[in-house]
Amino acid sequence: MKWGRRTAPAFSSWMGLAVSMMPTNWTVRPSDFVLLASRLLLALIFVHEGFALALHFDSTVKAMAPLGIGVPLVLATIALQITAGLSVGSGFLTRIGAGALGLFCLATAALFHTNFANHNELLHFEKDLAIAGGMFVLAVAGAGALSLDRWLENSWLMRILKRMERPSLGG
Repeated sequence: MKWGRRTAPAFSSWMGLAVSMMPTNWTVRPSDFVLLASRLLLALIFVHEGFALALHFDSTVKAMAPLGIGVPLVLATIALQITAGLSVGSGFLTRIGAGALGLFCLATAALFHTNFANHNELLHFEKDLAIAGGMFVLAVAGAGALSLDRWLENSWLMRILKRMERPSLGG
């Protein structure tokens, strides 16, 4: 792969507009590969756990009931883990997904892993804090060039929409 700027070939659409399948000013750096790998590693635990909870829904509800967590919150947790995990992994709305999962990890640590006399609980508490920190860094840094966020930002559709914007007439 060539580092730096590259230009993708333009294709004609049915309206005669010259559009590009790939962004025309797309810069890929080694740090973008690190961000991609980091996003995938961070997303893996949430997507895996979300699907595991969904596949074993009845036992999940039974396990959460003694903790005071009802079915609506179990469903919300599953939905958050899967959708935000996929968001982070794919790089689509990454900052929102990473921020949501970071807050989720802080809440999980504070609500469920505070028995520090138990070494396993302490380890889970620290793990949740570490993952939250990684998610907040990702929320600030963004997904990088190898993401759907960047591709959509530079896509032909966004370029057309930007051209269609008109300055406001009000003062």
